[in-house]
Amino acid sequence: MADYFYHVESSKERRKLQELRPDLYQAFMDFNDKAFTDGALSRRVKELIAVATAHITQCPYCIAGHTKKAKKAGASDEEVAEAIFVAMAMRAGGAFAHCAVSMDALAEK
Repeated sequence: MADYFYHVESSKERRKLQELRPDLYQAFMDFNDKAFTDGALSRRVKELIAVATAHITQCPYCIAGHTKKAKKAGASDEEVAEAIFVAMAMRAGGAFAHCAVSMDALAEK
């Protein structure tokens, strides 16, 4: 990826977090590893879920990282693209669902 709006070298900042609370840092890393191991869902499916979720949360590190991990876990380019379209639909769906708030506000006198 050529351009980022965030520092690509984020590992330096994470090291500071790890130094400040190594116990919590390791607990998170262990949890993260466990969450992505094969279970009822395969790692491939979990990585595709992560690709979609990363697009919704708009984390560029997660988008790039989980896209690469999904590919490594066997996901096709088409599956990654479809996961992104699901994320797009979910994000748009949230805006659509919340239109009721605006419509109610317009109806108030």
